[in-house]
Amino acid sequence: MKILVTGAAGFIGYHTSLRLLKDDHQITGLDNLNAYYDVQLKQDRLSRLQKNPEFSFVQEGLENRQALDALFRDSKFDRVVHLGAQAGVRHSLEHPYDYIDSNLTGFLNILEGCRHYGTEHLVYASSSSVYGLNSHFPFSGANPTNHPLALYGATKKANELMAHSYSHLFRIPTTGLRFFTVYGPWGRPDMALFRFTKNILENKPIDVYNKGEMIRDFTYIDDIVEGIVCILNKPAEANPDWDSGNPDPASSSAPYRVYNIGCGKPVPLMEFIREIEKNLQREADINFLPMQPGDIQKTHADVSGLVEDFGYQPRFDVAYGIKQFIEWYLDYYKVKTPSA
Repeated sequence: MKILVTGAAGFIGYHTSLRLLKDDHQITGLDNLNAYYDVQLKQDRLSRLQKNPEFSFVQEGLENRQALDALFRDSKFDRVVHLGAQAGVRHSLEHPYDYIDSNLTGFLNILEGCRHYGTEHLVYASSSSVYGLNSHFPFSGANPTNHPLALYGATKKANELMAHSYSHLFRIPTTGLRFFTVYGPWGRPDMALFRFTKNILENKPIDVYNKGEMIRDFTYIDDIVEGIVCILNKPAEANPDWDSGNPDPASSSAPYRVYNIGCGKPVPLMEFIREIEKNLQREADINFLPMQPGDIQKTHADVSGLVEDFGYQPRFDVAYGIKQFIEWYLDYYKVKTPSA
């Protein structure tokens, strides 16, 4: 198939593109290569993808309406995997307009492209951040998501609503995936695993919020990619049992679905840090800080929807995932540990 992957130079976009290329699809990757984090890391991911002749790259911002329309018109994509967005909860506190441009205007341009040029299925990234103040664990697609804690989560909630309207009006199959703390090799430098590893190796303290009393449903990148690939091949369908008098938020009378995609086994942050220390054979100097605005204390994904509909089974625990990440980090940055 001809597949557009937005955010292709990003962490999840890179791994997803790599997997789809291995499955012999023709991939167009789109990314603006912005400086939210190290551009060299993005370019290095991209250079690995560009070794495959079935991969082509377009450097462009999602908010560029004319460029996106031309791309869809000229390429006639069978599928779209929309992973491009302005990421980060804390960044949204200081740079809100970045999120409007990329996550709202950009998503509208993707929907319009799918609408006008015959895309058969749009799979897009939502986030566990949509659950916000909800304290019903595990987080379920049946839970309301009306109280996000930061603009980032609000834009992801808006994406789900926008997708539903297009699925309803134009019968475009859309599937939203609420990602839960994705980590692994080639990961984002603003994420905890990357920051902790870097600081421990440089003998710098690590900032740990809410005095370490945090729990996350850490999800290894390979489990995320497997979920995306199996969902991509099965366009969303209307739920024949959907009841407008008792509406299921995760499905519809339109070809619209929303799923949690996570490990389903939350891990205390301090246990996560101990696993990093074990792999680095170093002890972290921890700077305990209060809870940050916009943060959620605990996440826990109910992935039963994906299990029932796709046979999804996450396979990798944090012991495996952290080991893989640190091996990649030491190799990529040419770091020698004391034992090396």
